[in-house]
Amino acid sequence: MSRPLPKAGRYALRAASLAVALGAWQLLTSLDVDLWLRFSQFPTVTDVASAFADRLSGPDYWTDLTDSVTRILTGFLLAAVLGVATGVLLARSRLAEDLLGPVLEVVRPIPAIALVPVAILLFPSNEQGIVFITFTAAFFPVLVSTRHAVRALTPAWEEAVLTMGGGRWRILASVVLPGALPGIFGGLSVGIGVSWICVISAEMISGQYGVGYRTWQDYTVVDYAGVFVGMVTIGVLGWLTSTAVELLGRRLTRWLPRTSYVGGRTLRRALDTSTAVPVSPRAKEGIPHDQLV
Repeated sequence: MSRPLPKAGRYALRAASLAVALGAWQLLTSLDVDLWLRFSQFPTVTDVASAFADRLSGPDYWTDLTDSVTRILTGFLLAAVLGVATGVLLARSRLAEDLLGPVLEVVRPIPAIALVPVAILLFPSNEQGIVFITFTAAFFPVLVSTRHAVRALTPAWEEAVLTMGGGRWRILASVVLPGALPGIFGGLSVGIGVSWICVISAEMISGQYGVGYRTWQDYTVVDYAGVFVGMVTIGVLGWLTSTAVELLGRRLTRWLPRTSYVGGRTLRRALDTSTAVPVSPRAKEGIPHDQLV
């Protein structure tokens, strides 16, 4: 059985995989390979890097970056708060489920990007409409994940709080929210990724500034290297924000048991240790040696 790589080895492996992908891209585009896929139409890695350097030296890139990040953070934070609150309400209240559930279930399958005409008609400015699209994209993944996580909680925890004299707010603060946190952050991780997809699409359609708007403008003027600069920027921003959400989730749920990449023998030893009943040294004195854990 293979032994796990050290942390430095894992980082080196990840860097090597990225280098191989970039090398293949450079090779296929520089040789103008046209088999079934037309790599001759693609800019090379060096062309994209040169365009990236030019963009970084100008003010427009940073303005677009700031606008897109502001839209994402505004819509996502609103979706996080309202999505968690609505999910808990639907999971805990039959009346709320009957009143709000049908409307939300009808709206939920509609792609957020399809709501762009609604946003244009509903809001007085394009900026508010783009934030609305971002909010809608993240709201439903957070809502659904929260609702399922709350419903999956064992009733014994709530009964224990009631037995000790706790009320509704105590149950919410001590049982519902802590117990549902893993599911909530699962929805937040999905929501932040969907938000980036939709905000870029909304910027392409109705924006005036932003990474999506600039990427579409580069496409219309046949600046394919600029298009790839926008794509790389979107990918990096999406990765950074998703990583931030994941790290925050791990921080807030550090009391949960974790799994790791370990060998089978180590895993079995960990399982044996976790299922063993701890015995105090004084109690061990009266127990036969072959029965000790």
